[in-house]
Amino acid sequence: MENLYIYMLGALAFLAVADLVVGVSNDAVNFLNSAIGSKAVPFKTIMIVASLGVAVGALTSSGMMEVARKGIFNPGEFMFNEIMIIFMAVMLTDILLLDFFNTLGLPTSTTVSIVFELLGASVAMAAIKIYMDEGQNITDLTNYINNSKAIEIILGILLSVVVAFTIGAIVQYVSRLLLSFKFQDKPIWYGSIFSGFAITSIMYFIIIKGLKNATFIDDSILSFLNDHPIYFIEVSFVIFALISFLAVKLLNAKIYTIIIVVGTFALAVAFAGNDLVNFIGVPIAAYNSYEVWSNSGVEASNFVMTALGEPVQTEPILLLIAGLVMVLTLWFSSKARAVVKTSVDLARQDDGKERFEPNFLSRNIVRLSIGLSASLNTILPSAYKDWANRQFTQPQLIVKPQDAPAFDLVRAAVNLMVASVLISIATSMKLPLSTTYVTFMVTMGTSLADRAWGTESAVYRVAGVLNVIGGWFFTAFSAFTAALVMAYILFYGEAYALFGLFAFALVMISKNYLTHRKNNKVLKEEDKLEKAESSSTQGVIHESASNIANVVKRGNRIYSNAINGLATQNLSVLKKNKKQVEKLSAEVDDLRDNIFYFIKNLDEPSLSASNFYLDILNYLQDMAQSLEYISKVSLKYVNNNHKKLKFSQIKELKDLDQHLETLFIATQSAFESRSFEEIGAILQDKSEIFNLVRNKIAMQVERTRNEDSSPKNTTLYFSLLLETKDLLKATMNLLEEYFSAHDSTVEPAKVITDNTKKKS
Repeated sequence: MENLYIYMLGALAFLAVADLVVGVSNDAVNFLNSAIGSKAVPFKTIMIVASLGVAVGALTSSGMMEVARKGIFNPGEFMFNEIMIIFMAVMLTDILLLDFFNTLGLPTSTTVSIVFELLGASVAMAAIKIYMDEGQNITDLTNYINNSKAIEIILGILLSVVVAFTIGAIVQYVSRLLLSFKFQDKPIWYGSIFSGFAITSIMYFIIIKGLKNATFIDDSILSFLNDHPIYFIEVSFVIFALISFLAVKLLNAKIYTIIIVVGTFALAVAFAGNDLVNFIGVPIAAYNSYEVWSNSGVEASNFVMTALGEPVQTEPILLLIAGLVMVLTLWFSSKARAVVKTSVDLARQDDGKERFEPNFLSRNIVRLSIGLSASLNTILPSAYKDWANRQFTQPQLIVKPQDAPAFDLVRAAVNLMVASVLISIATSMKLPLSTTYVTFMVTMGTSLADRAWGTESAVYRVAGVLNVIGGWFFTAFSAFTAALVMAYILFYGEAYALFGLFAFALVMISKNYLTHRKNNKVLKEEDKLEKAESSSTQGVIHESASNIANVVKRGNRIYSNAINGLATQNLSVLKKNKKQVEKLSAEVDDLRDNIFYFIKNLDEPSLSASNFYLDILNYLQDMAQSLEYISKVSLKYVNNNHKKLKFSQIKELKDLDQHLETLFIATQSAFESRSFEEIGAILQDKSEIFNLVRNKIAMQVERTRNEDSSPKNTTLYFSLLLETKDLLKATMNLLEEYFSAHDSTVEPAKVITDNTKKKS
């Protein structure tokens, strides 16, 4: 039996490393978002600073490990074998759950996961013990669970959502009133005082609170700092403010950039110090349990685990190894390196394509907020409102949208400062606060206070926040339920269940890794529509050519897949095809949403460029809508198990598909090579392909009159032919528009060239 627990320790060690990789990939964005969103420093610099912070934070997390040992359950109520089942259930659930959420791209929290997994597994084991003991009933469950600590942790996590949002909003509002959006033009001492306050607050909580549990800090130093906090704050504020002033005055340093770099380091320290327990706390507790039991000589089922209730310092070498794994994950995980995250999109200062759709709750919250704001405005003095509006007026930046930061340096500094302080406070109180919750809600609070949620975007941003918070509650429920079930399986299945579940976890992790890698490869290779940025008709013609070639290429594939899937009754192909055409439609809609910014960027006399671009987008949208309809009705027909198309119908559709493929390939070639004169040759065959569609329609009419054909079959076939006709109309209109626009822009050049030749 002892060998079984050795196998369990080996499995837990493997799961700890895997959990570190998956967890850091999920949480890295928490301390990278502000620096990346503000584009304050190069990406590599951000990564180096964050890596140093993670390494330091890992070495300070020893005290937090007690949460996994006795924070949720009372260890003295469980035997060694039961404790090992709890720990094994937690780790198996955690790795599968985090990997599942990451694969789906759903927001989650590693802290909430581990807390509710510990709760679910310990409740399951307690229920088993109560069931097996006739002298106990369900009310005795409170003896096994550390109710006060568990409630304290859960309430702390929930309260952090409100506190982080509120404090973030207040600090950002005050900071913006004092500094405005033109903070670079303010006197040096403005930035120096802000820097002194920001860096002092960060250093105070990192040194006194965050490093409180570090094994490498001398107790006398911590004791002195703890006994004289006011003195430390006052001296630090003066020193940091003075250093900031001199750095700007003498070295022309960018003080807000320095704050962001220091804040990124501090938040990385706070993250690692607070969240490392989520990944290795349970395996370390299991290892400590095994050490105590193996030296006792008592049967595993009779050895009471009171030893877990005693404070134990984690070996620094284990923390160092964990920190190294976290740092390597930061650099090499494709998920960790992704910079476009939900919080940046929801917090960005400008309007644009929104990721979430509004819902009933978000609309009513915005409506209520507008009413409250209007009421408040009637109370505030006009002089104050005018001054505040001037402070919140943004300067006009002449920069490409993709090059513009999501928010400015002041907001990034506040995000980092407030989040690192809140997380460090929780760490000092040994509360495993969710860094995901804190950083996300601080970011949302500062964006609201910074008036980033305007009337154009508020309903979408609120819907996004509600969706994310809903995902958090789903995480808690899933973690509790899955760990509870896993504990039952492990208890009754014993060694068979252990090996089976571990093998299942390996298969799922490998499968999801390969799927993620494949999806990344597809995303890199797949064409994507690009927004036009030129300010002249000729520029728009050349820029839009790649989009048209892209749509035609993807449209050809989508149409062929719809016909082939319908002919072979292949539901899988039709479902994939529906996703592809929905993606194409969304990209075309995104181009239309960019029309405002495109027109704003036009030269004064370039009215023709805007008209041309609007017409092109209209035809592209018509093409996408036709393809979407064809894909939709084909999938619906096969999905409902209707009668297969007749051989003659399939043959006609294949013939039509071949003609369309020839048309699309020629069109794609003309636009990819920018050989616009070839469009004329394509247009010459316009009547021939339209006559082909008309003939197919006439043949189906004849079949319907004379042959036995079902209403569903007839409706589908006519729908396909008529929508194909609309697809051809949109394509030909686009080609004619392009050919005439190109011809008018090159004609003057030809006239000038001819006149020059005559004179010579």
